[in-house]
Amino acid sequence: MRIPILKLGNYLLVSIQVELDDNTAVQFQQDLLGMIHKTGSKGVVIDLTSVQMIDSYIARVLGDVVKMAELLGSEVVFTGIQPAVSITLIDLGITFRNVKTAMNLEQGLEKLQQLLEG
Repeated sequence: MRIPILKLGNYLLVSIQVELDDNTAVQFQQDLLGMIHKTGSKGVVIDLTSVQMIDSYIARVLGDVVKMAELLGSEVVFTGIQPAVSITLIDLGITFRNVKTAMNLEQGLEKLQQLLEG
C-alpha cells in the first residue's frame, strides 16, 4: 500500500492514514525521497495523527527519512504524534535527534514556514 504524498506550494504534505508495516514504511521512504528529488521541495510535513502503534524498525525508518530528506535539502516536521507512540519510542530508547515536531498539521506548516523563511 502506498501512502499519498501531496505537493502544497514548495512543501510536501504526507498524512499517514494506515498502520505502518515494514514494507509500507520502506516504500514510503523511497516514494518520499523520490518526490523531494523530483519537485525540489524545501519542506515536508509528515502527519502521524492516525498512527497508533510503532515499533523500533518503523521508528528507525522514519528517523532515516528525516536524515535523507535533509541531505536532499529538505526540512521535515512530524505532527500529531500520539501519546502511545511517544511512550513506545521512549520505552524503546529511540530518540529523534534534531527532529522538529508540532501538535497538529496547522502548527506543523507554521513551524516549517518559520524554519525555511526565518
